Amino acid sequence: MNFTILSWILWKFNEGRRVFRIGELDYQLIINESLVREPKEGPVCRLAWGCYVLLAFSIGVHCTLLSDNITSPWTLEPRNQPMISCSTSLSETYNFSELIIELSGLITVFCFLPHFFGGSGVNKNKQMVEHLQHYGVISSKKVAEVMETIDRGLFVPDGTPPYVDSPMAIGYNATISAPHMHATCLQLLEENLQPGMHALDVGSGTGYLTACFAIMVGPQGRAVGVEHIPELVASSIKKIEKSAAGPLLKEGSLSVHTGDGRQGWPECAPYDAIHVGAAAPEIPQPLIDQLKPGGRMVIPVGNIFQDLKVVDKNLDGSISVRSETSVRYVPLTSREAQLRGD
Repeated sequence: MNFTILSWILWKFNEGRRVFRIGELDYQLIINESLVREPKEGPVCRLAWGCYVLLAFSIGVHCTLLSDNITSPWTLEPRNQPMISCSTSLSETYNFSELIIELSGLITVFCFLPHFFGGSGVNKNKQMVEHLQHYGVISSKKVAEVMETIDRGLFVPDGTPPYVDSPMAIGYNATISAPHMHATCLQLLEENLQPGMHALDVGSGTGYLTACFAIMVGPQGRAVGVEHIPELVASSIKKIEKSAAGPLLKEGSLSVHTGDGRQGWPECAPYDAIHVGAAAPEIPQPLIDQLKPGGRMVIPVGNIFQDLKVVDKNLDGSISVRSETSVRYVPLTSREAQLRGD
């Protein structure tokens, strides 16, 4: 793998702000404004200029050596040498100039990786929210307030960096979504999470988003989480008890239940807001039935290719569906299939 080329790709992605979806689950890598424009973001910024210098150096040397007829300035040997084999040593086949090129590219990559994967100083819950606000992920004051109130650090496994903008494994082939996805769903549902309203969180997992719903609808409302892994239900209740939503759990306006989320939770229906934290091949009819006229559901739909759907039930009972963005979630499936990793 040519690390010079890889470092060039990373550098190009760092120009401007864009969304880059990768790998697994619902992770969207938000690549921010050029690091050199944000000198107060953290220690990565102090590395930025060095990264650019290394990148320029490696590209320059690489271009110098592109032709097989050009001689290496360090070894004065032709560059058209054979590939490394098990029977030859590195010093015999890989000249010093090539080694410098690859090392400089590698250093550039590792200088940028901490920024790409959340190492830019977002180490506290409030800073995480401010970071998402700064880059336009959170535009709602109410959503910012609730995400500051419910500390994400209480809901991730021990030893996991809680405030990195990435999904985290929580066991049982389940995850807690990335902060930017939580923020996106909260903003899409904000008008249906007013005080006194009812909200359902399907696939509630750690209980983080259920706790956010409870804070938004308040003690006169109702926030319900449904999760089909009993161990996750038990641990989520303990986590919620330690959070700012703990009193609402004790009062009964917030509850988490063990059940098949595809069937919703009819006992507390109808709901003004429904969030589904896993991708269904199609929108489950029981969830549509439990949505109140004027209510809204946010649900990822699809198999390999998924879209985050916004489902509105009109006052006459008709349904309107639109796609918000492309995403990647774990499948909404049975408990047995999830535990098998299907």
